[in-house]
Amino acid sequence: ALAMKPDIMLFDEPTSALDPELTGEVLHTMRDLAAEHMTMIVVTHEMAFAREAATNVVFMENGVIVEQGEPQAFFHAPKEERTREFLRNML
Repeated sequence: ALAMKPDIMLFDEPTSALDPELTGEVLHTMRDLAAEHMTMIVVTHEMAFAREAATNVVFMENGVIVEQGEPQAFFHAPKEERTREFLRNML
């Protein structure tokens, strides 16, 4: 997909079926893309990756946006109780 030099990349749980070694490789590549300012939309449960690589985080539940914002605010001072509950369970 990268050989086509896209303007945007879409990832839907890119690490969900990978062993830990491959997961690390995929996340490393995605971090490199973020550092190169590649626009990416990523659906993930990799919260540490989202916290460090994202410029905007959107938390959705049942197809509805519960909360969105910059990673610092989202992870350290979420506004919504449902977001706080999710982060307690995921981190």
